[in-house]
Amino acid sequence: MDRKKKLLTGLALAAFAALVVWAVMTVPQKPQLPEQTADSNLMTYEGNTISEEKDGRKIWDLTAEHIEMDVHTKDVRLENLTGHFYMQDGRVVEVHADHGRYENETKDISLSGNVAISTSDGAILSSRELQWVSADEMLAAVGDASVSKEDMKASGERIESTDGFNKIRIIGRAHLVKGGESK
Repeated sequence: MDRKKKLLTGLALAAFAALVVWAVMTVPQKPQLPEQTADSNLMTYEGNTISEEKDGRKIWDLTAEHIEMDVHTKDVRLENLTGHFYMQDGRVVEVHADHGRYENETKDISLSGNVAISTSDGAILSSRELQWVSADEMLAAVGDASVSKEDMKASGERIESTDGFNKIRIIGRAHLVKGGESK
């Protein structure tokens, strides 16, 4: 081989080595996916409403200042809310609470924190918590529950109703006062 061929072969080998080094060094790195956190599984809404209908009739609605929904379970947490539960006879139960939870699997609702409940026919209730048991279409005022309507006052650990607190069932330390008499 003459000198020119050796020089060209050396240059070709150097160019090939440079090409290999360049190809290895410029391989793009795998993009880093955002780290999955509990917050990335939540959808948040401000000032929104959730509701349920059955056979074309609205069962309940909840409007909250802040709503968080787990995208996997579809469970919902609510803050500073107003809700309405619509009875088949046309009466409406209105509730205000600081916190709420809706469980998508059971369709149950639990409200807590400064719970204030009123009905369209004049009943006033208070309790530490209000529960909606969807399977039974039952409202339950739970924890130091009390109800007053016209000349009747009742209290107990739990007050349940399937008709918007028109007829009630008192459970635990039941106390009833009607027309000024204690029973």
